[in-house]
Amino acid sequence: MLGWLKGSSAARLLAKGEALIESGDREGGFRLVARAAQTRLPAAEYRVGLCYLQGKGVPPSRTEGRRWLELAATEGHAEAQSALATLLVNGQTEDGPITSGAGIFADDRASQPDFITAERWARRAAEAGSADGQALLGYIMSVGPDSIQNLEQAESWYGRAAESGSAQGMLGLGLSLLRRAGTDPELQSRGVGQIAAAADLKLPMAQYLRGVLLEHGVGLPKDPATAVILYKMAAEAGVRAAMARLGLALIEGRGGKADPVGGESWLRRAALAGDIEAATLIGDIYARGGDLPPNYAEAAIWFQRAAEGGHATAARALGMLYLTGAGVGRNAEEAAVWFERAAAAGNQRSQVDLANLVLEGNVREADTDRMRSWFEQAAESGDLMAAFNFSVCLSRGFGIEQDPERAAFWMRRAADGVVNAQYHYGRMLADGTGVPADPAGARIWFGKAAEFGMTEAQVALGEMLVNGRGGARDHFEAAKLFEKAAANGHGGAMFGLGALYGGGHDLPTDRRLALRWFRDAAERSHPQAQLMLGRYLRRGLAGPADPVQAELWFTRAAQNGVREAAAELALINADKAAAAAAAVPPPESNAAAETVKGPQLIHN
Repeated sequence: MLGWLKGSSAARLLAKGEALIESGDREGGFRLVARAAQTRLPAAEYRVGLCYLQGKGVPPSRTEGRRWLELAATEGHAEAQSALATLLVNGQTEDGPITSGAGIFADDRASQPDFITAERWARRAAEAGSADGQALLGYIMSVGPDSIQNLEQAESWYGRAAESGSAQGMLGLGLSLLRRAGTDPELQSRGVGQIAAAADLKLPMAQYLRGVLLEHGVGLPKDPATAVILYKMAAEAGVRAAMARLGLALIEGRGGKADPVGGESWLRRAALAGDIEAATLIGDIYARGGDLPPNYAEAAIWFQRAAEGGHATAARALGMLYLTGAGVGRNAEEAAVWFERAAAAGNQRSQVDLANLVLEGNVREADTDRMRSWFEQAAESGDLMAAFNFSVCLSRGFGIEQDPERAAFWMRRAADGVVNAQYHYGRMLADGTGVPADPAGARIWFGKAAEFGMTEAQVALGEMLVNGRGGARDHFEAAKLFEKAAANGHGGAMFGLGALYGGGHDLPTDRRLALRWFRDAAERSHPQAQLMLGRYLRRGLAGPADPVQAELWFTRAAQNGVREAAAELALINADKAAAAAAAVPPPESNAAAETVKGPQLIHN
């Protein structure tokens, strides 16, 4: 086939086809190049492979592109060998969207790289004198599997590529020098210089990295404004990390005036390109509000994108949105799914969130066994947060039979580093659950958790200080603890303050202040506070009596199960009956009537 087209004729056909492609006639040019390739001219086969990969004159196809590159590479074409190796390193050997990036230093690989096969082709290209092949071989030996990794040889190949003017080689050499520079200023200077040289040759990844060096002042004076310019160049060339850096810099106003809208746009582009950190940042921007109005529905979309990519913080944030119903429908089970993902990725806060859902019974049965198993394995490996969660499962019988003794054992272990566990272990000691009752020990553990600001622990310790359980009474210290908890909205602490200031304690009596705290607690549905507020209002203990309001609060307390409130309501009803009776005049007798009708006294 086309046997008449040989040697120089095929080369001329290739040259003509390439000229047509460069002039804009890609389809016509491809036809000529393909005819030349059918003669087994390696340069033409290489060019056909590039046309398929780049979609020039033919629909893009990695499968066809790789096939033609392999034909040329097998016949010794160094550029084809290098291009094929690059394709293998970037994981771009199957049909699908062809990603842009920064050559061998791309940050958007589509799938797992094939370093072993790539190394074979890159070495053939490098030994044949291809600068691109030398840079690629250096890269493979830097980041490939242990069986082929050799940092010393990698730096040598980078150096040879750089000497030939390869921007990829300069970038690789610069990174290699910085990797081993430590505090050596000479090595650091040489590394920065190589990266700068690659950036000057407009290699996008080098532009981005030079921006990072300038932003942080590594080997160069800090220059945030120039860093932003370099980020923009690299971002416009498709470097995903540069898009994210540029977006954040614009939002924060680094190197110039803040531009929240432009910054969000670049973060969005980075997130759509697969940067899960950028997606998380966008979610956070819309969840917090500020320069841009809050939009929880938008935040949920971006948190989910990042969470599905394995971002633990985003998974927890999405779980919180489902837990609170912000931007999505309130759904505790869906919240548990995302908390579990975040917990499995090591996010300790979401492990606590998940345990709280278990405590509240908001997790499906099928989930409890799976979570219990995960908690148990992690706890046995020394994870204190998992030990806390496993204790919760044992205590409540979630996914396992209830076992108070084992629950106490794991809760004690978790208490060495988990604030929630300190409180719950204190509660076990106070109640004698799974361990002998030890009120003095309970005080100690409540105190540890209270010092870290845990509201429930502050209230529990305050109660023990009021009643003297587990040690001496200290009403003044109890009041301080109640005030801290009340500032966080704890109704029980507010009731405690009302009781302390109401009299009969070491604090000076202040019934007006007591009334205020009882009212605050009552409005938060604290039953006993509703009873006390009613009593203060009925009897006028801290101001004018208000029986109407008193009746209202007694009614609420009675509805909440407070027995004394029923007695107070009975007294109010008795007062009402007495008042009604006093308001009715007695019936008139005949004698009284005659007296009224008789002669009247006249006063002068």
